[in-house]
Amino acid sequence: MRVQKASNRTLDRIDLHILSVLQEDARIVMKDLAEQVGLSLTPCIERVKRMERDGVIQGYHARINPLSVGMQVLVFVEITLNNKSDAAFERFRRAILSIPEVMECHLVSGDFDYMIKARIPEMQEYRRLLGEILHVADGGQSKSYVVMEELKETLALSIGR
Repeated sequence: MRVQKASNRTLDRIDLHILSVLQEDARIVMKDLAEQVGLSLTPCIERVKRMERDGVIQGYHARINPLSVGMQVLVFVEITLNNKSDAAFERFRRAILSIPEVMECHLVSGDFDYMIKARIPEMQEYRRLLGEILHVADGGQSKSYVVMEELKETLALSIGR
């Protein structure tokens, strides 16, 4: 699944205000959202629908405490592919999408190729996950970082600052 690109349409200050409020509370009633941003109901709904259609708003999600569902361990993994061909990068991309423990995977510049963020129930499970990732990387190299304490994690963007 590829991320949908947002439209090139410029967002005005009201759009940015709507986005800011929705980041705080995506379950807000449209009537209350309209009041907060200074619009009547219909134009507010139209703006939200346009931003959804244009890919600015990509979805609404429940944020779940990972500990409450037994995902105790957060790990970041640097992956370096041995083969740097376009086909190798595409194989890795397709395969990594199928590993459910992988929450994020980014192709990066620098000393390695990919940065992966994954959640697992316990440290013993990490050996299996790392083996699966290295298999996908066709025998590439890895460097792992197990998180000892999470200080800040947010999906909210700094809008309009």
